[in-house]
Amino acid sequence: MDTEAQPTERDRSSVPPAGEQRAAEGPEGRSRSALRSALHELPSWLPGGRVSLAALAALVFLLLFGHFVIQPYEIPSRSMQPALTVGDRVLVNKLAYRFGAEPQRGDVVVFDGTGYFGDADYIKRVVGVGGDHVVCCDERGRIQVNGHSVREETFLYPADVPSEAPFDIVVPDGTLFVLGDHRSDSRDSRDHLGSPGGGMVPLDMVIGRADWIGWPVGHWATLEHRAAYASVPVQPAAHG
Repeated sequence: MDTEAQPTERDRSSVPPAGEQRAAEGPEGRSRSALRSALHELPSWLPGGRVSLAALAALVFLLLFGHFVIQPYEIPSRSMQPALTVGDRVLVNKLAYRFGAEPQRGDVVVFDGTGYFGDADYIKRVVGVGGDHVVCCDERGRIQVNGHSVREETFLYPADVPSEAPFDIVVPDGTLFVLGDHRSDSRDSRDHLGSPGGGMVPLDMVIGRADWIGWPVGHWATLEHRAAYASVPVQPAAHG
């Protein structure tokens, strides 16, 4: 009996003819195959191989993350002391006002001042939103919003008064009235009341909300936002 293994014939019915197989692959199939091959070989094209590829992917992720989600912003002046000082870096939440949300009183916002404040980005605190009646000052020297006197002691620069310049304005819809926390060393909405735009910041110029101090390490903190304005009425009191 012949005990040598005999070659077996593969079922020809399960394998398409070569011409049909090439036709089934088509341009799209060949493109996918070429792409997989290129991705497989990509690390060999880079100095450092897979380590460099991982670093490059991380860099791209950070760039996209910074453009669309969180953007660092370096404090350029003393206008937001004592919470923020020159050289601090805050993390700006660029998603805070997406999907229908809008800035609220007390938010610390970064905005593009082109055409309103100057050709630069600025950081200030929102004191009035569209429709608000903002007055300085009441009989005790406090800013009033919609007839409610705001206690700003928790964030106002020590020894500063809420404002040395009087004003009485109604914030147009779609804009913000903003002030620095260091009122005696801040150029803000008060300084531009007679300028184009009346010192107001259009909502579409707001880049995002400053939520955290990210640097230096000793200043890590969450920025206080809305507590001082919690009792402000939504709309100004009616005048008879």
